Amino acid sequence: MIPEYCRALEENEISEHCFDLIFAFDEIVALGYRENVNLAQIRTFTEMDSHEEKVFRAVRETQEREAKAEMRRKAKELQQARRDAERQGKKAPGFGGFGSSAVSGGSTAAMITETIIETEKTKVAPAPARPSGPSKALKLGAKGKEVDNFVDKLKSEGETIMSSNAGKRSSEAAKVLTPPVNMESVHMKIEEKITLTCGRDGGLQNMELHGMIMLRISDDKFGRIRLHVENEDKKGVQLQTHPNVDKKLFTAESLIGLKNPEKSFPVNSDVGVLKWRLQTTEESFIPLTINCWPSESGNGCDVNIEYELQEENLELNDVVITIPLPSGVGAPVIGEIDGEYRHDSRRNTLEWCLPVIDAKNKSGSLEFSIAGQPNDFFPVQVSFISKKNYCNIQVTKVTQVDGNSPVRFSTETTFLVDKYEIL
Repeated sequence: MIPEYCRALEENEISEHCFDLIFAFDEIVALGYRENVNLAQIRTFTEMDSHEEKVFRAVRETQEREAKAEMRRKAKELQQARRDAERQGKKAPGFGGFGSSAVSGGSTAAMITETIIETEKTKVAPAPARPSGPSKALKLGAKGKEVDNFVDKLKSEGETIMSSNAGKRSSEAAKVLTPPVNMESVHMKIEEKITLTCGRDGGLQNMELHGMIMLRISDDKFGRIRLHVENEDKKGVQLQTHPNVDKKLFTAESLIGLKNPEKSFPVNSDVGVLKWRLQTTEESFIPLTINCWPSESGNGCDVNIEYELQEENLELNDVVITIPLPSGVGAPVIGEIDGEYRHDSRRNTLEWCLPVIDAKNKSGSLEFSIAGQPNDFFPVQVSFISKKNYCNIQVTKVTQVDGNSPVRFSTETTFLVDKYEIL
């Protein structure tokens, strides 16, 4: 049973999955005797979740939100009363406290507001208390909720818990990539998302990419500006400007500016000024090709999987290639591997993790063996994050409308995965 949770019989592996093993052994041994259960039953028992607990937690969270909303509403009423009194030249009305003391509306509102903010900052959610009495409704499908709740309780009591090296998905990795340290008064965010589906025998079924330039101005003196766009794309991307942007100016000179040059861009808000779309079935446009070859053997399947970076100008970070595995057959036996791997016995997946794929590290392979059929190892899913965009569209310069003087600006570029599958 231990290979279901640990890749190797080593101390660090046992420590990392200690709670999983404790709960699993608890299902095997009862009053000192071994229960007649198999691995599939153990997994089912440990993944059970209480429906009553979910209802209790949902009700409690709803009550907390309603209480916070009521406090904010009261604070706004007090602040409004204070402002009305100031506009009329009267003394702000007092609100009764204890005895004969009274507190002004402004200070009361400030106290309530500060209390809300302080509460939200310092609040540590306690572990949910289970409702008394036996649970009458159990629902299957939760992934280790009991273990997670127990670990959270230990953390809240000050215990140091070894964190699991769970794989980052592209959405989580995007949060890790922080914006530029020196964010200028004119800041642009260039973001692209890709959706791609390939066949296991080759051939691109569909690839769709959406991109956008978001403009944020934090100083109103830079509201009347123009963006100089450099478009070196040769893949046939379709461009579309915002309705308020001068389309003729963009078509003729690749400049993004408002139709009315006397108006300013909004301040302190993200404004999409240019977006683009690329849809194709051309295989040469695939940024990262994945080739998965499962071959049946006497003891199951030998699986060979390899990747190759076709767009060598890209640098992909936090790449995770997820291969599904058959359930109830234990951990795979890894042969050769470039990078690292993680076996998730609960989700029955093997995650091939590569920190960087670029022109210097454009290809790699993984070999493993496990019981199963070739169809068990599909669909293969890929996630990554990149600070370079796929389509060569960049803002090279920003200038003032009046005088054409240059303006300092900063840029944040993100290319990430919406869906990337090999079926």
